[in-house]
Amino acid sequence: MARQKVKREPEYLEDVEIIDAGAEGMSVAKPEGRVVFIPFGVPGDVVDIEVYKRKKNFFEGKILNFKKRSDKRVEPVCQHFGLCGGCKWQHEAYEWQIFYKQKQVKDNFDRIGKIEYPEIRPIIGCEKQFHYRNKLEYTFSNRKWLTDGAPTGTHDEDACKGLGFHLPQLFDRVVDIEQCHLQADPSNDIRLFVRRFTMERHLPYYNFRAHEGLLRNLVIRCNSKGEFMVILVVSEENEVVRHELMPALEMAFPQIVSLLLVINPKLNDIINDLPFECLKGEPYLIETMKSPRPGFDDLKFRIGPVSFFQTNVYQAERLYKTAFDLAEVQGDELMYDLYTGTGTIAQYFSRFVKKVVGIEYVEAAIADAKVNADINGITNCVFYAGDMAKVFTDDFIETNGRPDLIVTDPPRAGMAEKVVEQLLKIRAQKIVYVSCNPATQARDLQLLDSAYKVMAVQPVDMFPHTQHVENVCLLKLRES
Repeated sequence: MARQKVKREPEYLEDVEIIDAGAEGMSVAKPEGRVVFIPFGVPGDVVDIEVYKRKKNFFEGKILNFKKRSDKRVEPVCQHFGLCGGCKWQHEAYEWQIFYKQKQVKDNFDRIGKIEYPEIRPIIGCEKQFHYRNKLEYTFSNRKWLTDGAPTGTHDEDACKGLGFHLPQLFDRVVDIEQCHLQADPSNDIRLFVRRFTMERHLPYYNFRAHEGLLRNLVIRCNSKGEFMVILVVSEENEVVRHELMPALEMAFPQIVSLLLVINPKLNDIINDLPFECLKGEPYLIETMKSPRPGFDDLKFRIGPVSFFQTNVYQAERLYKTAFDLAEVQGDELMYDLYTGTGTIAQYFSRFVKKVVGIEYVEAAIADAKVNADINGITNCVFYAGDMAKVFTDDFIETNGRPDLIVTDPPRAGMAEKVVEQLLKIRAQKIVYVSCNPATQARDLQLLDSAYKVMAVQPVDMFPHTQHVENVCLLKLRES
């Protein structure tokens, strides 16, 4: 007979001081030497907490009462702060956000990497702390999060509809967003227009439990010129959507230069494999990026509905310029760009090296990279699609040449072990490692430490009001 799990009573602790910022946007306290992760705390707060979850090495708690509020606190700008799951640090002054992001890099290098590294350079902060994202994806749900305390059954069907962001760990609930501060105008007006129109026509919002309902997702992309792409995802063909909503949207917002409709009858929200019907303009936006050296034309990138592109283009220029400056290219290098995506970094470097070889596992991204190379008149880039560990082999090196410089920008999971092993075999003179996760970067640097010395560490803040931080490292081959 299975042993019944005993439910522990919650523990209450008073006068607990928040001392640090932790993983996943949590704050950290250590009452009586126990590590407790607490959401929405700020270092310097003194609070009463309830400990509701106990793990082997840490606890989780929530704030019940403030005894003292930290001087690092500010009033959140967003009315949805604390619910939607984004912008978890909006209640902390920006100068302290970037302080703790830099500390996050150091802590990971010390705790996980355990390698020798130079003094970390001051983090490059983001001048544009709001309205910096060029892509937002909203979800329609027939079960919005009700904030008035009334049970769902007391509301009519339309009153329970929501268009917004998923609540953390609740797949079928969304926060019905009134105003989001992440994307420039008229992003909010576009979303509110769609919500108002669909509510007035009583169009069904998606039911994630029953997998039924017409309206599924609304994706809004924009470029630095203020042009917008709007993608509406529905579960089936609908005359009101096609002949009323989409024309009304086009007429109301001249900033929309690309209007697309997608029919997704599947049980998941993945639309990469579905056809996109373009109802206005072209099925892409054009974004520009300054050349890393003066006197050269801006680079242009075609961004399709599912193209990967840095969501903060303003700060992406500074990130790529950091990588470029650390590389100190001379013009005769054969460069490999691992995890090249749509080839943005490859083309950013291409005018200043002999040749670039890009590798990426997403075939659609490689197709975008080739198109963008043509747009920019770049002829010294070649791109390969496939699983990195399977493509990046001895035969591949034999065919394409041994690189002098490697730039790698892997996903959050870091580089596969076989990729690291290949880097150790190739022994390129320089590696520039761009990371969106200092923890996995530190792990990889430890694996490379026998052959490479870390020469520079430069954090870059790409996403204000979140716990995420990018980090760029220069590695040079050890002389021995």
